[in-house]
Amino acid sequence: MTGVTTMTEPLLEVEGVDKSFPGVRALHDMRLELRAGEVLALVGENGAGKSTLMKLLSGIHTADTGMFRLGGESFEATSPRHAQELGISIIHQEFNLVPHLTVAQNVFIGREPRRGRLLLDERRLNADTTRLLERLGLPLDPRAVVGELTVANQQMVEIAKALSYEPRVLIMDEPTAALNDAEVATLHELIRRFVLPHTGVIYISHRMEEIKRIADRVTVIRDGEYIDTLDVASATTAEIIALMVGRAIDTGARPQGVRADRDVVLGIDGLNTKALLKNVTFDLREGEILGFAGLMGAGRTEVGRALVGADRIDSGTITLHGKPVRIGNPADAARHGIGYLSEDRKRFGLLLDQDVRANIALGALRDQFTRGGFVRDRDARATAQSYVGTLRIKTPSLEQTAKHLSGGNQQKVVIAKWLAKNCDVLVFDEPTRGIDVGAKEEIYQLLNELAAQGKSIIMISSELPEILRMSHRVVVMSEGRVTRVLDADEANQETIMHYATLRPDENPDDAAELGIRTGS
Repeated sequence: MTGVTTMTEPLLEVEGVDKSFPGVRALHDMRLELRAGEVLALVGENGAGKSTLMKLLSGIHTADTGMFRLGGESFEATSPRHAQELGISIIHQEFNLVPHLTVAQNVFIGREPRRGRLLLDERRLNADTTRLLERLGLPLDPRAVVGELTVANQQMVEIAKALSYEPRVLIMDEPTAALNDAEVATLHELIRRFVLPHTGVIYISHRMEEIKRIADRVTVIRDGEYIDTLDVASATTAEIIALMVGRAIDTGARPQGVRADRDVVLGIDGLNTKALLKNVTFDLREGEILGFAGLMGAGRTEVGRALVGADRIDSGTITLHGKPVRIGNPADAARHGIGYLSEDRKRFGLLLDQDVRANIALGALRDQFTRGGFVRDRDARATAQSYVGTLRIKTPSLEQTAKHLSGGNQQKVVIAKWLAKNCDVLVFDEPTRGIDVGAKEEIYQLLNELAAQGKSIIMISSELPEILRMSHRVVVMSEGRVTRVLDADEANQETIMHYATLRPDENPDDAAELGIRTGS
């Protein structure tokens, strides 16, 4: 935390703000106070009004009523460029980058140095970007093409672009969703360097442990209204979550271990890929949630992709219900009853411009809903309606396009697609990324219900509390290898992190020597 005092003057003030859209009141009597020199966390469920408030501050929308003050002076941002000129920069959760341009061209887009009136001064552009990146401590090549960067590095480009405007107020919307622990630490150090007596940060996140580490205070909003502001040092996670959702949520439940006599549904033995995976071996039992933990680059996602044929396997065997199977592509996996829910549900899991019915029926369209070359729409609609009810998908109708659903409901639609395909094995990669805490609980409840019905689930997650909360066993990976498989009663954050940071030449059984607890 930055250690701001309670006597610090307000830097940014929002009072009595209302904003309505046709048929929807997004904000009512909204309040917010960001003090100079602090990091203010802003939390609330999806649909609480966080994005609308940030769009007002950044000039994308204008308020119906209310007052905004920056440094004690009233203002109204009329456009994103105007907001930047006032000293307000925002980093959106959805990247606003041009993939075919370089890092430097994205950072200074629209402000590129020129020779004369027409020619771009590429050398100066790269030099200016290099100085900015070095000052921020970001290990990026200004000449690298953004579309070829990892998601984490694209996030760093967004941060560099925002800070290049030298803002007084920096708004960060879920800035760590694609970052591993080391990158989160780098980002937090960057925030601490940015926060000075005349600057401040609004930090939007669903990750309570991050808020505890980086924020000074936390403002909670719910259903478009201000609820409360708490000092992070004295507030408990349970208090914050209760304010967000308006009800108490048990975040401490731990699963019971799956009985050893449960049948092995899926067996992986000696899986190798040319790019990363080395001798990956594990099994998945009936009704089990098997968590995969590890740092970014450990190979967790690669295991899921190799399993469903999205990445090529060089060697190793896959058995399903005791019989060897050959999976050459995701269609093969689906035919064998294995469904894969990608970490990027919008890109790989959904047809965003199609409606809920079409998305749910998609996986089983050829097998179940097509006869003589024609789609049996009545059957598809009945199946979709059934899963909307069973999974508690919040949508006004089956005709609602997927892009207009909340993140949690989009995730449920993807799950429904694979359940309609009657998959026995489900691979969830980051199942709650970008989903608010209330929707997370619904996804957790759904996963537990599926496991209780006998579905076998692989859950890949970068959030250790989520892994510990949900997993019957935990597979820990490091540098493409499985370093340990932990039962629920021996898994804890220290033990997982120990095995997640092991190098290939280190002894995986030296936890006791290092003083790592192996009990929960």
